[in-house]
Amino acid sequence: MNDWPDDGGYGRGSANPHPEGPRRMSHVQRPQVPQQQPPYGRQQQPYGQQQPHDGQDYNPNYTQAQGSGYDSGYNTGQVYGPQQGGGAQGGGRGPVPPPPHAPRPGGGPAPDWRKRAKVGSIVLVVGVLAWGIGTYAWASSQMRNEVDLSKVIERPSEGDCTTYLIVGSDSREGMSAEEKKKLHTGSAEGKRTDSMMILAACSSGNTMVSLPRDSWVTIPSFVGSESGKKYAARGGSKLNAAYAMDGPELLVRTVEFNTGLRIDHYAEIGFAGFANIVDALGGVELNIDKGFKDKKSGADFQAGEQTLNGEQALAFVRTRYAFAESDLARTKNQQKFLSALANQAATPGTILNPFALYPTLGAGLDTLIVDKDMSLYDLGKMFFAMKGISGGDGKSMNIPIAGSAPQGSLKWDMPKVKQLVEQIRNDEKVTVESNR
Repeated sequence: MNDWPDDGGYGRGSANPHPEGPRRMSHVQRPQVPQQQPPYGRQQQPYGQQQPHDGQDYNPNYTQAQGSGYDSGYNTGQVYGPQQGGGAQGGGRGPVPPPPHAPRPGGGPAPDWRKRAKVGSIVLVVGVLAWGIGTYAWASSQMRNEVDLSKVIERPSEGDCTTYLIVGSDSREGMSAEEKKKLHTGSAEGKRTDSMMILAACSSGNTMVSLPRDSWVTIPSFVGSESGKKYAARGGSKLNAAYAMDGPELLVRTVEFNTGLRIDHYAEIGFAGFANIVDALGGVELNIDKGFKDKKSGADFQAGEQTLNGEQALAFVRTRYAFAESDLARTKNQQKFLSALANQAATPGTILNPFALYPTLGAGLDTLIVDKDMSLYDLGKMFFAMKGISGGDGKSMNIPIAGSAPQGSLKWDMPKVKQLVEQIRNDEKVTVESNR
């Protein structure tokens, strides 16, 4: 059947001289294509309008050639609808992504987080270094380098280990009457050695040797540290008499003469400094094997694990009358406490925490007296050597004792002392045992 309307003969050779008037023709509606986003930075033109082409010949593929993102498929025979792999409707290739370094919608380039992290790390490292150097310089300026070991005469040869003579004095320097009463120190003038010990820092293991203050020794000839006058030797004296006669220099001379071991560094602390260091650390944890009391030192301890404050710590290391072997028992307590103190002070929690480090250094350095060649680095090595002993890297002992001597003093076992000194000097593992 012919769908065309009757044309009155026109178009079939009709002789009618009048052609048919204009008539609206039906046509097929073109499918609607979903509108696509224009490429970044380009304004899309409405469908059917041409881009101005400045007098150029018309190109049916103009918009496609210019990268507008729209492709009708009319000239290429492409079928409308979803495209394989394109993911866009209407035959397009999808939105064109912005260039890699295009500005963000908010303006400005995208932040480079890797660069920022690198710069931040550098700033942090520089800050830590500056803090460390500043702290070291400040602490070094607070040290009291007052003892001149160059005045000591006739010294033994140097050994392979670094040796320290650590002295606890009964100095009451800077203490008020109230503090003296609280700490049970008494009010005696001057100062005497309350404890003495040799610390040998060796690669074979660290050794701490206590020297009882009642040791019966010879005080050798010496040159007065202040007067420059030479004094003759004095046999048969207690060890702490050397300090009373001419201070640290004569004490070092006496220890070296009687042991044959060269002392590299000297460190001395008084009552107040000792107590203040403990309090600055927030106390020191200690396990007391057996409880004891002593009215003179103010000690009153129960057995077991406990935290000692400055007052209690001073009483613990000074007590002697509560024990049968007063001086030897006291030296063992002193070694035990000093190792615990060093173990707590030489930790990252103290060293890296300015709120703990500065009070501790400030409390100790004001009253800590050292030799002129001792640096803050040497002082740190001393503390870490003491810490190593408490951690099992070495041993602590009393100097070997042979028996009693005049005036209630103690006589050294010299064959064992010489063997002990030889092992320390040669950096050998110490095998000598104390018999008391």
